[in-house]
Amino acid sequence: MRPQVKFGDFTVDCLSRADLVELALKDCERNSPAKLVFDVNGHALSLARTDQSYRSAVQQADIVHADGGFIVTLSHRLGLPAIPERSATTDMIHDFSEAFSGTAHSFYLLGGEERVNKQCTEILLQRYPGLQVAGRRNGFFSREEEEEAVDAINESGAAILWVGLGKPKEQEFCVRWKDRLKVRWIVTCGGCYNYITGDYGRAPAWMQRSNLEWVHRMATEPRKLFWRYAITTPHALWIAMREHSAS
Repeated sequence: MRPQVKFGDFTVDCLSRADLVELALKDCERNSPAKLVFDVNGHALSLARTDQSYRSAVQQADIVHADGGFIVTLSHRLGLPAIPERSATTDMIHDFSEAFSGTAHSFYLLGGEERVNKQCTEILLQRYPGLQVAGRRNGFFSREEEEEAVDAINESGAAILWVGLGKPKEQEFCVRWKDRLKVRWIVTCGGCYNYITGDYGRAPAWMQRSNLEWVHRMATEPRKLFWRYAITTPHALWIAMREHSAS
């Protein structure tokens, strides 16, 4: 049993990035049934209160890791079980790529634009010799085409499925097809392919350490993200401060 802490509608596992990698490798070696691995940040906390389908989906996760730094900080300051560190998916995909290089366990990259998905795959393979990417598919497919996509994932033999369709679509897709997917871990990753390709830029390290990466994103993509963060950030903080407990 691992320590957990509850914030709003999420039960968050107190795991480090290294812990997550270790668990994934063990599940791959054991051929365990597919696990849903979702993240929680400010956007997620807020969205779960306004979107019932998303709220239902995230509550079916097997593992929830802390993508938002402020959640880690609050777990320490509020005397709750301490989350060791922030596990941003944009960092985790590199942790996993390094650890899985040279193993028999391959990735499948689902989501994003075709150019971004293709370029991201090429960069990962170049950066991590020995990494296997069994297949990939962009995120532009209809609900009617989902079964075809799932069949392709299963036929690839991949162990880790990265799903970058954006909230709430990616969580709903994962829940809908979990029982059909033959992978070991199903990891939602939002727009992380775009960070690997350089289409999105990471905030300076000091902003990441200060839990201000959302400010950087809002400033660099104001037309797309200003209102999302202006609304969801205070809402998420209000939820986290009012509704938290050891789980």
